[in-house]
Amino acid sequence: MTTPAQPLDTGAAAEPAATYRLAVVPGDGIGPEVIAGGRRVLEAAGRLFGFRFEWHKVLIGGVAMDAYGVPMRDEDLAACAAADAVYFGAIGDPKYDDPKAKVRPEQALLAMRKGLGLYANLRPVTVQPVLRGSSPVRESLLEGVDMLIVRELTGGLYFGKPSEQRDTPAGREVVDTLIYTEGEIRRVVKLAFELARGRRKKLTSVDKANVLSSSRLWRTIVEEVKPDYPDVTVEHRLVDACAMTLIQRPALFDVIVTENLFGDILSDEASVLAGSLGMLPSASIGEKRTPFGVHGLYEPIHGSAPDIAGKDVANPLATILSGAMMLRWSLGRPAVAEAIEAAVGAALADGYRTPDLVAATGEQPGQKKVGTQAMADAVVAALEAGASQKVGAGGPGERAGAR
Repeated sequence: MTTPAQPLDTGAAAEPAATYRLAVVPGDGIGPEVIAGGRRVLEAAGRLFGFRFEWHKVLIGGVAMDAYGVPMRDEDLAACAAADAVYFGAIGDPKYDDPKAKVRPEQALLAMRKGLGLYANLRPVTVQPVLRGSSPVRESLLEGVDMLIVRELTGGLYFGKPSEQRDTPAGREVVDTLIYTEGEIRRVVKLAFELARGRRKKLTSVDKANVLSSSRLWRTIVEEVKPDYPDVTVEHRLVDACAMTLIQRPALFDVIVTENLFGDILSDEASVLAGSLGMLPSASIGEKRTPFGVHGLYEPIHGSAPDIAGKDVANPLATILSGAMMLRWSLGRPAVAEAIEAAVGAALADGYRTPDLVAATGEQPGQKKVGTQAMADAVVAALEAGASQKVGAGGPGERAGAR
């Protein structure tokens, strides 16, 4: 398989400093539980490979509205900007779900993306071999699925103004505005080309150019950028056709690049390939560089799931894998990222399953149904076992004392 998300060359030193400053945002619902599991895995990796973390906890979302009356304070955004990376749980609280409310927890995440300049969301989609039976898609179609969805984050319908409901003599009407600048499109398209060049050299650009003016500009810019990447094969797909092919022939895709709304929908659709929303990580990155890599925010693609919050049943693997992406992209530790990803695969191969994965197939012989924290513990144990095996063989190269 290709690397889930290979970072670009940022000029960072091969051996970064041994302490990383992280802003940790547990958020709402199951966020604190999955973040706790992810932190344990990261701390274990630090012990094994010779580095440490300084954690700065930040309240954002419904918990911030409870504490401060707003979903995010300016000083908390500043703390996230000052960190080497942001490790994020989930946002959303049903007590703030009133559609008439002018302030909602989810607004903080949109504001964070804008305020931190995070213009691209990277969502790798792979299928663990032992979980193919958990997907509603036929197992024969899942062979070779290894794609990266690149979603533009700062433009489109989510940020366009006006966006409002109005009263008219004829009744209520609503308006949402879809706006993109040439610069917003060009930078995410160039990033997608770069990522495709480092993978299997195939880029699928998704739009709705038969209907939307914004999509026609999007397609034009892709064609303008294409000559700079003669080694990358490019195809254009309409979003509805792409949604169908994602289920019918998902292994066709390598890198998919698309605008904000389409990327949101397609990446959630692609999650069914992996068997559960609880399996897929994500990274949101911008142009800012740190001493170790690119500044970014790392989070599972699932929501806050308030119905299961506090029950120790949430799947932490997407959060753990998001931590691996953070090590790869922001902290300059690709070997450690690979070790964590291998540990996740090993824990699953050993039969560990959270309830969401068990529900997909029913209880099977050899499965070990566990909760959130026990699954994180299983990954830690697999990580330690893998490191011990490498030490016995003369590694790992990034381990303390091996420098």
